[in-house]
Amino acid sequence: MSADEAALKTCHERINLSVAASHQAENGSVTTVSSKESEEATYAFLPPIESTDAHLHEFAEAMRTVGKALRQVAEGKAAAQAEAAEWKRKYESEKAAKAHTHHSVIKGCSNCVKDKLEHLASKLTLETASVDETGCCGNHGICSRQILQDQCPGPNRKSDDRIVGRKVPFRLSWGSNGDKNGQHKHDFVSFEKGDITTAERSNKQIFLKWDSPPQTVLFVTKPNSNSVHALCSEMVRWLKEHNNINIFVEPRVSKELLIEDSYFNFIQTWDNDQEMKTLHTKVDLIVTLGGDGTVLWAASLFKGPVPPVAAFSLGSLGFMTPFPSEQYRECLGNVLKRPFTITLRSRLQCHVIRDAAKDEVETGEPILVLNEVTIDRGMSSYLTYLECYCDSSFVTCVQGDGLIISTTSGSTAYSLAAGGSMVHPQVPGILFTPICPHSLSFRPLILPEYVTLRVQVPFNSRGQAWASFDGKGRIQLGPGDALICSVSPWPLPTACLVDSTTDFLRSIHEGLHWNLRKSQALDGPA
Repeated sequence: MSADEAALKTCHERINLSVAASHQAENGSVTTVSSKESEEATYAFLPPIESTDAHLHEFAEAMRTVGKALRQVAEGKAAAQAEAAEWKRKYESEKAAKAHTHHSVIKGCSNCVKDKLEHLASKLTLETASVDETGCCGNHGICSRQILQDQCPGPNRKSDDRIVGRKVPFRLSWGSNGDKNGQHKHDFVSFEKGDITTAERSNKQIFLKWDSPPQTVLFVTKPNSNSVHALCSEMVRWLKEHNNINIFVEPRVSKELLIEDSYFNFIQTWDNDQEMKTLHTKVDLIVTLGGDGTVLWAASLFKGPVPPVAAFSLGSLGFMTPFPSEQYRECLGNVLKRPFTITLRSRLQCHVIRDAAKDEVETGEPILVLNEVTIDRGMSSYLTYLECYCDSSFVTCVQGDGLIISTTSGSTAYSLAAGGSMVHPQVPGILFTPICPHSLSFRPLILPEYVTLRVQVPFNSRGQAWASFDGKGRIQLGPGDALICSVSPWPLPTACLVDSTTDFLRSIHEGLHWNLRKSQALDGPA
């Protein structure tokens, strides 16, 4: 036996002894070997290298490569464990924050949370694959770096081994046609580890809580009503004497109250449109006395932000007036001093574009409506002929008496009479309802709130069309003229008596007697 063969045999014996020792430690007690010690142990396997033996030199370089791989695996495993600990800390802090916000503790979920945390940590921790001696060396976790690859290297890898990879991360952005600076950006989709879930938005009630007591109240009243005038003067006295509230009223109401009694010298009003535009900077709360028409009028006074509205029912139906006038002291006391639920009622902003002006709008300010925009044939005996577009997509041609573009709050008004559906006022959408269409297949639509609708009178139309906004302000549309409608960024916040859903269902039950019929008899056939 030559000297080289003897040295190689001695090296193999030392490697076999090391592998046997590692198997014994794995089956018995747990041992910990650092990356530096592993590399030094690898170097200890090497016999003195003779510069003249090329084979032994290559074997030494291979063992050094194994030592470097051991060190890299140990560092990767430590980084993965640190990442798992960081995710666990973030998860626990989020759970604690949510529990603090909602002031509620769900019993019996401690084991569930623990299982989720362990499952999350197990996903982030790189486990060492165990293989046979002739394949990848899994004793020291060499193959754990390959868990994100398609397969584990090695000549004897089993065909049924499954390698689990991480999901590719992505981000969601909101905006019109992918624009980052879209008009409406709602954070109602959450992203976590590649899974999309909608945040609980639509089923959550919106509460309003004053940071400090309100100081100024605006009264908007139904005209030509003695009972409304009497209630208004009584409520103004009570608010001033018991709550020391500053009172704003319309110019018409101010004259009526001053004629009645000089006591009302403290009330304030506005003298011109410029002062009316700054009302939202002075008024904390709006109180309406009347029906839904009074609420529509109050909303039309504000071209931008609108203060919260407490609507008292003194009208006919009262879909938007939940508060009973007989209990105004209790209702106003709750609104002024306690948190209360509100309904954010979306409004439409409309622009008229004349054919002669091309892309220029006719009016500088948009026309805001709370219920609906109606385009009809007016006094013409011909059918209305309208081309409708949603963003850049063609929708349809309307041939009939007209078209209603409605908010969800207006779904119980003209749109309902034309066959449209009743929609909860907090559902984000725009109703597209035809008026007596000359078609058997023209059904109403509900479109998402972020779209822009364009209704145009084509040049081959036999007649003209007329547009009205919440039943007033009629504008004539000739061939080539267009009406642009979109959802305004300034909704109307109305206070709820109970909550948004309860008030809505009460209004359709009491106002429309929805689904009211006699119950079937109990003595029917078995």
